[in-house]
Amino acid sequence: MAITVNNGGASGRRRFHGITALSEINVTPFVDVVLVLLIIFMMTAHVMDSGIEVDVPKTKSVKENIKDLPIVKLTGGGEIYLNEKAVNINQLGAILKSRYRGQAAYLKADKAATWELVAHVMSALGEAGIQVNAVTQPEDSADKRGR
Repeated sequence: MAITVNNGGASGRRRFHGITALSEINVTPFVDVVLVLLIIFMMTAHVMDSGIEVDVPKTKSVKENIKDLPIVKLTGGGEIYLNEKAVNINQLGAILKSRYRGQAAYLKADKAATWELVAHVMSALGEAGIQVNAVTQPEDSADKRGR
């Protein structure tokens, strides 16, 4: 809050001609808090990945394509999940053929998963007439320097 004292030009008669109060809201602390919250949200937003833990391998480029397609996940322990439900490799092709014929599917394979399992799943997807879209993560700059 600020106070303005107006002398009015008279030297001794009326010393304080008028006192007016100027009130302003200082928004600087509010803006600082909002920016800090924004930075915290931006830093933690990528952590909010739900579902089964799969550590996918990293590649140089990823095109983001968000569609409502089935997601087949392969864990390092050899488990197979179709849209968060555990399935058997023998059931996978039949389920995909009956529900998603002619569509594409995302394949998220843990980097600890064996290539034999990945090949079997890709074969089952191909036999069901499903196009495979592999899901990876972009390389970090630290990963590039470490090579």
